Amino acid sequence: MVETTIQDLLPFIEKPSQYLGSEINSIHKNFKEMDTTIVLAFPDLYEIGTSHFGLQILYDLVNRQEKMSAERVFAPGVDLEAALRNSGTPLVSLESHRPLRDFDIMGFSLLYELNYTNILTILDLAGIPFFSSERDDSYPLIIAGGPATCNPEPVADFFDAVVIGEGESVLMEMLRIWLGWKQQERRDKKDLLISWSKIEGVYIPSLFKIAYDASGFQYVTGDSPIRGPVRRVIVSDLEESPFPEAPVIPFGRPVHDRLRLELARGCTRGCRFCQAGMIYRPVRERSLNKLLHLTDRAIRATGYEDISLLSLSTGDYGCLIPLLDILMQQYADRNIAVSLPSLRAGTITPAMMELIKKVRKTGFTIAPEAGSQRLRDVINKNIRQEEIITTVRDAYELGWQVIKLYFMIGLPTETEADLKAIVDMVQEIRNLPGPQRRKRTINVSVNSFIPKPHVPFQWEPQIPLEAAHEKIRWLKRALHLPGVSLKWQNPEMSRLEGLFARGDRKLSRLLLTAYHKGCRLDGWSDQFNYAIWQASCEEAGIDVDFYTTRPRDPAEPLPWDHIDSRIDRDFLLSEHRRALAMEPTFDCRNGDCNHCGVCDFQTIEPRVHPSCPDDFPISIPPGKNSDESRFVYRLFYSKTGDARFFGHLEMVNIFLRALRRAEIPLKYSEGFHPKPRVSFDNPLPVGIESLSECCLLVLTRHLSPDRITGALNARLPDGLRVDRCRLETPSKTPLRQPEFEYEITLTGAVFDPALLEQYKSETAVILSRRNQKGTLQKINLTDMITHISLDRPDRLILSLRLIAGQSVRPTEMIIHIFQLDETAIRKARIVKRPKPETEIR
Repeated sequence: MVETTIQDLLPFIEKPSQYLGSEINSIHKNFKEMDTTIVLAFPDLYEIGTSHFGLQILYDLVNRQEKMSAERVFAPGVDLEAALRNSGTPLVSLESHRPLRDFDIMGFSLLYELNYTNILTILDLAGIPFFSSERDDSYPLIIAGGPATCNPEPVADFFDAVVIGEGESVLMEMLRIWLGWKQQERRDKKDLLISWSKIEGVYIPSLFKIAYDASGFQYVTGDSPIRGPVRRVIVSDLEESPFPEAPVIPFGRPVHDRLRLELARGCTRGCRFCQAGMIYRPVRERSLNKLLHLTDRAIRATGYEDISLLSLSTGDYGCLIPLLDILMQQYADRNIAVSLPSLRAGTITPAMMELIKKVRKTGFTIAPEAGSQRLRDVINKNIRQEEIITTVRDAYELGWQVIKLYFMIGLPTETEADLKAIVDMVQEIRNLPGPQRRKRTINVSVNSFIPKPHVPFQWEPQIPLEAAHEKIRWLKRALHLPGVSLKWQNPEMSRLEGLFARGDRKLSRLLLTAYHKGCRLDGWSDQFNYAIWQASCEEAGIDVDFYTTRPRDPAEPLPWDHIDSRIDRDFLLSEHRRALAMEPTFDCRNGDCNHCGVCDFQTIEPRVHPSCPDDFPISIPPGKNSDESRFVYRLFYSKTGDARFFGHLEMVNIFLRALRRAEIPLKYSEGFHPKPRVSFDNPLPVGIESLSECCLLVLTRHLSPDRITGALNARLPDGLRVDRCRLETPSKTPLRQPEFEYEITLTGAVFDPALLEQYKSETAVILSRRNQKGTLQKINLTDMITHISLDRPDRLILSLRLIAGQSVRPTEMIIHIFQLDETAIRKARIVKRPKPETEIR
């Protein structure tokens, strides 16, 4: 019996390219020749996980080692999961398509509590037991890292080891210890785990004892030889930290489809609700020269057309103005945009505004978090109302039309007046004078406050479910205004997030119960099912309010007490008291130390770079090349093998980035968003191969066709190949082929010759269908089909001609004529090729 592989399933999957693993810059090593193999697992869909910067760092870091290999796997979509289960096919890695159980180690990135059921999905589809206590040496070691591990307890029983802090600083040491253990004649898994536990930042859950008192509070104590809490590990200097200079370029449309340039880590603004601002301390910046070097190498390796400056607080980066200035000078003539994430109101200087004028204006984001100044003082969001209004007014004057505002509801001490202040602020912004007022849009986003671990508000209660709904209903009514759009996170999702952010090991059984009841992809609103979670909590005996809406006494134990984030408990308590007194705590980046406990001022301390002077000379990027030279080339390319799974827009993006990496001088359109002058023939349906597709390129200077062909073929993924290129006469460049043929070969089936003869005997064969507008269309297939014959019982030759206003896929024709089901067609191999006598000359 032939086993089903994931390749056999891809024709039936909605986004098949996400499971190919052949992306540009993906690394493929000989699995059998490796001493150590690790699969990096991200428990969310490809379009989310492939953008995660931490995963990119670890992938690059491990694969730099000659005898080590890192591959990737993501949570499968609902359709692929069903197909894997129905066929009994295991989930495999992207690069080598090997079952996950074949790897030495599986490392999960935990960013978001609502991804936890996806951990179980991946393990289940890999045939790996969930609990570490159920896995012997024949299974991979299962480890985890990421920000959610600052309270690992709800998932601790699933993992052999958990990295607390910045994993790139300890992963290689863990792998080296593992390799030494592997080479021992007689191995004991516990010996390895004890060795790992001696590394700073590595938590071994099985080496800790768990106990509960009569009140239900969890106590965690280290078993011998463990002593004391597990301390967060920190990369002390980003300047020497690994950076992925050739990151994998994802297929499809990931959430962050751009080069992400990490300026700094850490933020010391001290917002009392912000977990990231606490657990990523201290501030560590990369130098200007280092960033420019990294950008140059990464742009050459990726061909990205957008650079995003990544940091918790981008506006605080000391060298932001010279960085923006140089990047925009360097890349303006290549039409590479520089985009900024959320900028803090009050940090934008006049010099910066001169540069921001040239930045692509997608949306301007500000996070006031609270509407009233009183509540902003409570949470230590040290921005004033006038700073917010001034920043928005300046953004309008600079040309922004879309303003995004982020708020939270349910913050400690919140009153009705604080809620009304959100509406007042939005109305004031809406009424600001200035150009193009009618075109403005204000997008307001509201989330429920979740008191996360290791922050001053960790003892505060989370807002009850009905109260959250009532506040959102009030805001919906109050903000029902022209030009204002309100979005909010489902309060039930926030409640579940709060449960797992603040829970203990009892929740592992809840996860298991919910998973077996069908919970998957809980972070996606279309998949989230709160009713199942309610039933699961009841069955598992979990009182959600015990973990979420109950105020916590500072004297009671917390489930994460054995995790040392390096933030002193006394500092958190002091900040909590200052919050209730509405006392500010100022940024220690360039000022006095706030004694939070993180820095030892020997190896760990803020590392910032001098800010530029106020009179820094701003260089306005040069205007677009006004050269009127225009050279038109026609490319003939094939799309075969796995490339048949690329959608049309996806394939266009692949070509454009290959052209950028090849430094082929494309001509661009005019306007605010210049587009490369590249046009492709009719979109080819996903799943169909082609031996001769066409596209036209317009270049600013002459290149030899052979150079273009060679440069592109060296940079395109498997299955896409430029067969030839020629220079065209600009005034005569028809793109479409007037007639072409398809070769359709069935798998495990044959065509009915009687139905073919019946078709040939008819003068009209009508295919009826509704178009996208719902209008009924009747198309005579005999007008479009110029030839149809059987080459052999399982192979059909079909010749078609284009008719204006009519578009029918060959698969639709075949199903209609031969009365085949869709499964037979999806399994078929369909190859498009030009008819020799009609090929474009």
